[in-house]
Amino acid sequence: MKAHLCHITYQLLLHRRPCSVVNSSAIITILGEFIVMASTIVNMPLNVGTIKGLDCLSHGKFNANALPIRPSVSSLPHRRMLVVKASTNDGPIKKLGMSDAECEAAVVAGNIPEAPPVPPIPASPAGTPVGTSVDIRSRPRRNRRSPVLRSAFQETSLSPANFVYPLFIHEGEEDTPIGAMPGCYRLGWRHGLVEEVAKARDVGVNSIVLFPKVPDALKSPTGDEAYNDNGLVPRTIRLLKDKYPDLIIYTDVALDPYSSDGHDGIVREDGVILNDETVHQLCKQAVSQARAGADVVSPSDMMDGRVGAIRSALDAEGFQHVSIMSYTAKYASSFYGPFREALDSNPRFGDKKTYQMNPANYREALIELRADESEGADILLVKPGLPYLDVVRLLRDNSPLPIAAYQVSGEYSMIKAGGVLKMIDEQKVMLESLMCLRRAGADIILTYFALQAARCLCGEK
Repeated sequence: MKAHLCHITYQLLLHRRPCSVVNSSAIITILGEFIVMASTIVNMPLNVGTIKGLDCLSHGKFNANALPIRPSVSSLPHRRMLVVKASTNDGPIKKLGMSDAECEAAVVAGNIPEAPPVPPIPASPAGTPVGTSVDIRSRPRRNRRSPVLRSAFQETSLSPANFVYPLFIHEGEEDTPIGAMPGCYRLGWRHGLVEEVAKARDVGVNSIVLFPKVPDALKSPTGDEAYNDNGLVPRTIRLLKDKYPDLIIYTDVALDPYSSDGHDGIVREDGVILNDETVHQLCKQAVSQARAGADVVSPSDMMDGRVGAIRSALDAEGFQHVSIMSYTAKYASSFYGPFREALDSNPRFGDKKTYQMNPANYREALIELRADESEGADILLVKPGLPYLDVVRLLRDNSPLPIAAYQVSGEYSMIKAGGVLKMIDEQKVMLESLMCLRRAGADIILTYFALQAARCLCGEK
């Protein structure tokens, strides 16, 4: 009954319609409740004067014109406003129970709900120059003014799926810390490695690359241990694939961990690194790794023609599905020092400049790119990463193949050292450095920060 009377009352007020069958006392009661409700809920002060002409018992009709009910008027001329707030201290605003048609009719009649006022323009500090605005039509800062806009227009994304986690393994049971690489260990292949892979998978990193610390007694000038089917790397691959069948395992194809000379190839007695003979050994190494279950073999030796030879060897053994990630542009860099400590693989003499690229060269990377593409590489890698962003972009702009970048041990250790010394914010610099590699064109990043960065991206502390 009350709802019905409220509706009648609203119609009387809005349209001034006569009503012949209404109890005047009930109308007055409902009007009072309605006015109080409107004033409280909608924050609309109403001036209710003396109500006259409500003698329906005497006259039989309700004279709506006799109700001097005046809604408050806003500062805008000729517009009656209902003040609507987004929220109140007493909780959410209750609806008035008006239909869509009634709301539209109210607006057409000039009863336009008033939204919160436009906030004032913040004051500038004292001394700010006063003058006309500069005539600039394009203002790039407009697209940077809030976190939501910056996120909407972000061109480059970073996720754990972009990371390949390099892991050092050894024959021991214990995990041995690497002094030059804080937070990194030589992991025991049966225990520590499996636990580390589990941690990485928990935060979305499902790709790893293995680097073995081979016992000195198994090293030789020709690196024959590299293709031992029961060697450290093949055993580790089989163990991980048994535990995590969907884990993507990258392997390193090079002789330096297995060579008694510490070079990536076979060394002739006059110090020359033999190319074709080394490639022969690399093919056997790649096949052995594929046989164990490797998903991607990664020749890092920089011998000429090794990608094509490895592709042929894999295909001949029925491993057409195994990919090749070629170290296309691997430079003779000084950023590799901590890595060589981790594997105890420093060259016994000389350097690697006769097969790794000159850091001063840029266009030469295109020669390597075209050779690797033509020989059947599936992924092209640049190493190191951050000091060679221009080379990452060069490969990205000149090849449709996926591009990888290796954030090497020296880069990792510098960021770690800066963080320990409180010279930089380690976490922010870590994430920025990885984003820069992605922005330069890298689809995947080999980084020792993989686990730490993935935890940050997942919101873990």
